[in-house]
Amino acid sequence: MQVNLTNKTILLGVTGSISAYKACDLARLFIKSGASVHVVMTASAERFVSALTFEALTRNAVLTEQTESWASTLNHIDIGKTCDVFVLAPATANSINKISNGIADNILLQTILAFTKPLIIAPAANTNMVEDTSTINSIKRLKTNGVSICNSQSKLLACGDTGNGALAEPEEIFYTTAKALLQNEYWKNREVIVTGGGTREKIDEVRYVSNFSSGKMANALATALYLKGANVHLITTKDYSEIPLDITSTETHSASEMKAQVLTSIKELTKSTKKSFLFMAAAVADFSPKSPSMGKTKKVSIGTQWNIEMKQTEDILKSVSSLDIITVGFKAEMDKENGLSNAKSLIENKNVDGVCYNLLSNSSSFGTADNSITFITENESIDLGTASKLDLSFKILTESQKIEPSK
Repeated sequence: MQVNLTNKTILLGVTGSISAYKACDLARLFIKSGASVHVVMTASAERFVSALTFEALTRNAVLTEQTESWASTLNHIDIGKTCDVFVLAPATANSINKISNGIADNILLQTILAFTKPLIIAPAANTNMVEDTSTINSIKRLKTNGVSICNSQSKLLACGDTGNGALAEPEEIFYTTAKALLQNEYWKNREVIVTGGGTREKIDEVRYVSNFSSGKMANALATALYLKGANVHLITTKDYSEIPLDITSTETHSASEMKAQVLTSIKELTKSTKKSFLFMAAAVADFSPKSPSMGKTKKVSIGTQWNIEMKQTEDILKSVSSLDIITVGFKAEMDKENGLSNAKSLIENKNVDGVCYNLLSNSSSFGTADNSITFITENESIDLGTASKLDLSFKILTESQKIEPSK
């Protein structure tokens, strides 16, 4: 998903880790998002990747021990003044321990010491080094001081050992950085549940009844909420590999399973002064087979026609209507004449606080990159236009902030 970081400026720090080459991929992600990127490197980092590489990628001069100038802004004091966030990736154990103790004996550490805005650190080192007591304590101290840490991952390391210490994936560092830049006070630390995908209702152990919902809108909404600072729990029937790893995700299958998980998640919400939200983006089946068969039903035992008795599923939105949570439903319609009025009826019939209405042309409308949404509340309907599902999600969140809970 393409996150828009236009008008944001990022200071990227690179230390002497074999993972330094991955900082190039990270810089590309920032630039692709529309951000301006400046780079500061230690002398050790230059042994792995040249400053010229980053200059070619960012179109900005790189700050090193040799290039520091007091006749311009390319120095450890001025370079950070116009930047919104400092991302240190990769960060060696040596650098982490020095930063924690306020030591500034190279150009990069001096720049960090002079930087007053959000700092993000992504460790990368041998397992023994990253899990040494001094490094662990340094990371704890940095977290206490408000530094965000992109935890290293366990895998085969460049040294040949297998274990914790590999740099987090560039995409995850990107998401953590985007969150630092995009979060706002309204959504920060607010508990939010998002449901997505089409439920699958069993006919037997190998067949089911479902719909064309891709779950992509829910994934985009969960990502937007994460970037705004919310504590997100995604409950979905579809693939969610494209969303940030920090988002708590639970896979469900049937309507009954999803209802049970939604109710469980609501009970587990952390009590805070901020009202919690439920975004019901899932396409929950209205009916399911009354008596699913055990095993696989043989074609020869069915005959030329198969009449499956169906029963109505329980409505999840109605089941949470009396709970202390703000609810936003999603309504997909193909009826041009009555679709909007049908969507508006959810406000009264299911006691929801908002509805995202989407008029579909046919089944090919599912799973597309873009979407069209009208955001409906008790008092107004706002056309959010057609845009990427992530951009639309940010618009939905802006309108959702305006909801005055009726509960």
